[in-house]
Amino acid sequence: MSPEPVKNSSSESSRTTGLACVVIVLAALAVYSNSFSGPFIYDDVAAITENPTIRHLWPVWRVLSPPGHLTVSGRPLINLSLALNYALSGDAVWSYHVVNLLIHILAGLALFGIVRRTLLRLELPECGRGEGTPPTVASATVLAFFVSLLWVVHPLQTECVTYVIQRTESLMGLFYLLTLYCFVRSTDETGERQQARGERPEKETRGPQVIRPLASNLWALASVFFCLLGMASKEVMVSAPLMVLLYDRTFVAGSFRAAWQQRRKLYLGLAGTWLLLGYLVATAGDRGGSAGFGDGISERTYALTQFRAIVHYLRLSVWPQPLVFDYGRSVLRQVAEAAPYAAIILTLVILTVVGLWRNRALGFLGAWFFAILAPSSSVVPVVTETMAEHRMYLALAAVITVIVFGLYALLGRRSVALGLALAVGLGVLTARRNQDYRSELAIWSDTVAKCPDNPRAHNNLGDALMNIPGHLSQAISAYEAAVRIDPGFSVAHNNLGCVLANIPGRWPEAMSHFETVFRIAPGNAKARNNLGIILYKAGRTSEAMVQFEEAVRIKPDYAEAHGNLGIALDKVGRIPEAAAQFKEVVRIDPDNAGAHNSLGIILDKAGRMPEAIAQFEEAVRIDPNGAEVHKNLSIALGKVGRISEAIAECQEVLRIKPDSVDARAFLVKLQNAAK
Repeated sequence: MSPEPVKNSSSESSRTTGLACVVIVLAALAVYSNSFSGPFIYDDVAAITENPTIRHLWPVWRVLSPPGHLTVSGRPLINLSLALNYALSGDAVWSYHVVNLLIHILAGLALFGIVRRTLLRLELPECGRGEGTPPTVASATVLAFFVSLLWVVHPLQTECVTYVIQRTESLMGLFYLLTLYCFVRSTDETGERQQARGERPEKETRGPQVIRPLASNLWALASVFFCLLGMASKEVMVSAPLMVLLYDRTFVAGSFRAAWQQRRKLYLGLAGTWLLLGYLVATAGDRGGSAGFGDGISERTYALTQFRAIVHYLRLSVWPQPLVFDYGRSVLRQVAEAAPYAAIILTLVILTVVGLWRNRALGFLGAWFFAILAPSSSVVPVVTETMAEHRMYLALAAVITVIVFGLYALLGRRSVALGLALAVGLGVLTARRNQDYRSELAIWSDTVAKCPDNPRAHNNLGDALMNIPGHLSQAISAYEAAVRIDPGFSVAHNNLGCVLANIPGRWPEAMSHFETVFRIAPGNAKARNNLGIILYKAGRTSEAMVQFEEAVRIKPDYAEAHGNLGIALDKVGRIPEAAAQFKEVVRIDPDNAGAHNSLGIILDKAGRMPEAIAQFEEAVRIDPNGAEVHKNLSIALGKVGRISEAIAECQEVLRIKPDSVDARAFLVKLQNAAK
């Protein structure tokens, strides 16, 4: 069937494309409009609110070198993006959500561009006939629009958009899509010129093409650039150069040999980005024990579990209920358990391989799906999280593309109404799912309800309850449920010990839980520090210091343990050693006003007044509304005879706390001294 002339003019095509983009953006804004106030939860806390490397944008090498135990470890670009957010809004969560949504919208638009431009190279089955016909620009735009729209509003994406730290997945996804989009643009300049004249691009695009060298080269360079950025975002990016090559072979050059011959330099550039990824992986550490095999889960067990996980992802792609924030560490250990899931996955793999030979477009979609999931499902496993919905962020695009094209082949134009209905339904589910992220209590209550055998969910529910006054007994019950489900869960034992340590008469139970932690995880610095706190409260200062010293030996950058050791040393009169500990706290966390204040107090006791005043001044600079630091600075200035400055600081105390009797009395004393 010979192609008919395209009836759409260039301006009409541009208007249609622009309208599609606007609708995609508005749909994303609509379904995520209720997500901006969701608080930091779970890994957000360590990676954002407790991450000292995002507090300043300079020196940039500090920002690009996040600690080795966080979600951002080995992902410098993610850490930099968080630092930019922190510079904009500090710990206020709104800007982080805005950026996450912006990333998701841009990814959706990039997907739209890829699908649209790819369709213009293909023949599609005409509705009601088996014959393939090239799509018009308008039909290509409509099909690409529905692929992108359904992908953007799908509730399976909420974890990557609403859960802030999963920016690791969405930002990588954006760069992955931009890598491919820029490659597509580098090869379709001829088609663009034809469209500008109101003509259809030539169906046959294989072989050398006459394109504008400068524009093509710039797009190719952009492809390599975005690939490099993706490698600095997350390890899943590893497959991007291979997928570009497969796309070239499938839709452009016609063979791997032709693709290599025509674009050898581009592929060398893309492959070169693996060097950065290799370096980052080698220096990233294990992200607190979450990356790599271990923790009682073997390679075989993890692989068996992934068969079930991938089938579950496919089901959620079609029927996104129920969505679970944390599936825990549930695993399949027997081949018989995994066999039904393995049969489904192996069938899909075979169909993908056959498709790459017989139906190249479908084969490419299958390869996209498995290539995206492969790193976290095998090469770079996450044993603390054997199943996670955010891993489907990019892979979902392949599933939705198959669904949209299947509906188009079956229903033709009637599929438009069904597509719109699906978009509305999925959008409603996404907005509802965002409500589960409205608080830590809400998300963990939802998780416990859906996964009652997940000890981590019970533990984190206990953490959430601890932050709500009057919920102490419920928090204890949650922690007890966690250790009952998993007696070897050291984190829950530590948290339960911390709670019991604050209840008179239950210190022995608390100590017992900390001792359990030491048996399970001898290198747990937090438990050492917490046991030290109990011993200090009990008046056993020498024993407490032993625990604090062990905590800082295990974790040299543990600011809280250094501070507690400093307090204990101060109590027994070892002032110079106490000062050294507080200096360590200031070194580790230079933006901690309390640490500067404590160091100033110790230096004051040591008679080192100029140094003490400098510390108080730094504390005031960091926390201008801290009445305590203004008071200490006022006292120190009074001691060295700087009365007028001392009066000014005392007046600041009264501005912050007008009812402070001590501050008024001291102000009168200073004013009398000034006369």
